[in-house]
Amino acid sequence: MNIENLKNQVDTILNNETTSIENKLQAICDYLKGEVSYYDWVGFYFKNGNKEELKLAQFAGEPTEHTIIPFGKGICGQVAVSNENFVVQDVSEQDNYISCGWKVKSEIVIPIFVDGENIGQIDIDSHTVNPFSKDDEDLLEYICKKIATFL
Repeated sequence: MNIENLKNQVDTILNNETTSIENKLQAICDYLKGEVSYYDWVGFYFKNGNKEELKLAQFAGEPTEHTIIPFGKGICGQVAVSNENFVVQDVSEQDNYISCGWKVKSEIVIPIFVDGENIGQIDIDSHTVNPFSKDDEDLLEYICKKIATFL
């Protein structure tokens, strides 16, 4: 995985002035899923209005029944409360985990902040145990910071 190439392509996607933010987010999901072999599901969840829950937005991968996630529930819901990155190398070791499918073995969730408020997150599921490194965290943090400037 070449982090700089991935960042550059994300910049290209985000800097396309003729594309809506929704289409940009979808393009990022599609791009990451296609380029990183162990990114089997890539999606964005955002705070659902004034409710204490997340709502699924754009994603690439198998459809999920988890389109609404209450704050505190599962990895995504925990990030909505903690405001911190959450890297789970083996989901079977997590008590508070919402299974999106039997194939999912690991998950990484990075929050998106706008004006200091956690407004959403990028969520990556992998069918591989222990795939994520500091490079993944750095890449996804970069993407979230860039996206925040468009929201």
